[in-house]
Amino acid sequence: MTAGFPMSDPAAEDRPLAATAARVAELADRLGLSRGEVFGPERLSAASGVPVDVVTALLEGRPAGEPDLQARFLQRFGLLRRTRLKPNGRRHTQQEIADGTGMSRQQVGALINGDRRPTMEHCDAIQRFFKVHAGFLTADDADALAGALQHAEQELLQTLADREREAVLVPDLGDDPLQRLLEDHGVRGIAWRAAQLPTDKHRDKVTEWLDMLLENVRRSES
Repeated sequence: MTAGFPMSDPAAEDRPLAATAARVAELADRLGLSRGEVFGPERLSAASGVPVDVVTALLEGRPAGEPDLQARFLQRFGLLRRTRLKPNGRRHTQQEIADGTGMSRQQVGALINGDRRPTMEHCDAIQRFFKVHAGFLTADDADALAGALQHAEQELLQTLADREREAVLVPDLGDDPLQRLLEDHGVRGIAWRAAQLPTDKHRDKVTEWLDMLLENVRRSES
């Protein structure tokens, strides 16, 4: 580990969390992304339900202990209520959670306050209401963090695939400033920026340039 972020580990295959973290770190490096962004403890905590300090400890390979099931449920339920907000930025009320889960408001209040132990049916209903994956409220910390990293891995793989597809469309223009622009922003990025230009004349110029490049690609492939 360096600065709390995963590095290559030959024995990682024996530990699912370490293996996943190593793959994500490699993808981040290939994409030129900051490990601080990809492995941000606050981001991973919100995604996994694992407390920030435990995320940091697990990524560094340190034991973090495991709360009992009730304590874990309370911590993650509380995180859901703080981070999965309504479109207006406010928390869901107990009544809204009750209506969305098929429980009474008294049941929801008892679960929030720790006065009642949750059943699997309670957990499933709450997870569906907050639109998180099955097991969010119950998985142990290492498994929950590994799941969040696996989701991040899929997103990075999709980003890498998108970049590789865009690269196929870009002809080799040598040390050309337009080539550097394509490498920096990609075809989609340039098209988006073109849409923000102030006049049709500017947008037409970008469209003409992109058409020329794509035509060159088609001729080179035929």
